[in-house]
Amino acid sequence: MDYLFNSAWWMRNRHAQTILPRFFRPLQKVPVQFEELTTPDGDFLELAWAQEKRPDAPLAIILHGLEGNINSFYAKGMLKALTRSGFDAVLMHFRNCSRAANKLPRAYHSGETSDLGFLIHTLKQRFVDRPLYAVGFSLGGNVLAKYLGEQRQHSGLQGAAVISAPHHLSSSCQVIRKSCYGLYQKYLLDRMKRSFSRKLDTIADVLAVNEQQLHAINDLWQFDNLITAPLHGFDGAEDYYTQASAQNYLKHIVTPTLLIHAQDDPMLSSQAVPQSEQVSDSVTLAVSRKGGHVGFISGNNPFKPEFWLEKAVPHYFNSLSAKSHV
Repeated sequence: MDYLFNSAWWMRNRHAQTILPRFFRPLQKVPVQFEELTTPDGDFLELAWAQEKRPDAPLAIILHGLEGNINSFYAKGMLKALTRSGFDAVLMHFRNCSRAANKLPRAYHSGETSDLGFLIHTLKQRFVDRPLYAVGFSLGGNVLAKYLGEQRQHSGLQGAAVISAPHHLSSSCQVIRKSCYGLYQKYLLDRMKRSFSRKLDTIADVLAVNEQQLHAINDLWQFDNLITAPLHGFDGAEDYYTQASAQNYLKHIVTPTLLIHAQDDPMLSSQAVPQSEQVSDSVTLAVSRKGGHVGFISGNNPFKPEFWLEKAVPHYFNSLSAKSHV
């Protein structure tokens, strides 16, 4: 399969590719079973399992984007596509993105990889003989790429796919602030403030932010500078962006990884577009001219859009599985 995406003739606009896919399948449902996995620090990770009860099937972890969850269109679509392709799949909700607020005075961020590492370790212990893969979207893609670069040959994964990841966070934040007349920034901030309002009592001893101050934030950089960074031990937004960006880790990836990106992504900067000299030999670069942000809609019929990612990622994982059995 050619992993370079060709946009649908009727959807070449980058904002259309980014915004419209969530409206194509409004009634799509994926049956899942929820599990609360207790973390080493006494908190929990909410997992959403889409299983077909196949004891020998490979497993795939899905990591959602900023303020995403099991209801995100790309998450549901990928869960269904992977299970149809012979995988059991599980979505890991980042802390504070699950149905209930987490217990500890912390949340999640673009560079937090310890929860992913704990989940992978747990699954490797539960399912000793089953191969394990992971796919990350947007922020989840940055987390996955950084994890892979940190762990190198010890990732515990047989393969990975990283989609529309903000590999360079600082410049991508500046793009989001301005892109589409601030629409993306407002959408994300509204969701971030709504979910974070659940944690104000929990973080009161760590961060002095009240409801009024939280809802007065109208800028993504300001949110990260006032909340994300200090809550997680960073010295301001720029320090957070520098330490959490996956870009400097791409060269150290040993796990076979498909890295999908669009040059016209309206939510990421040109500096976030991975270059061949920035990645290791284990990375298959699939940088297309079009595709938007986690869009990649193809097909000739506007009434039957094709979700290209849902073909490319399972195909890549299955090709790796076939190679391992040769």
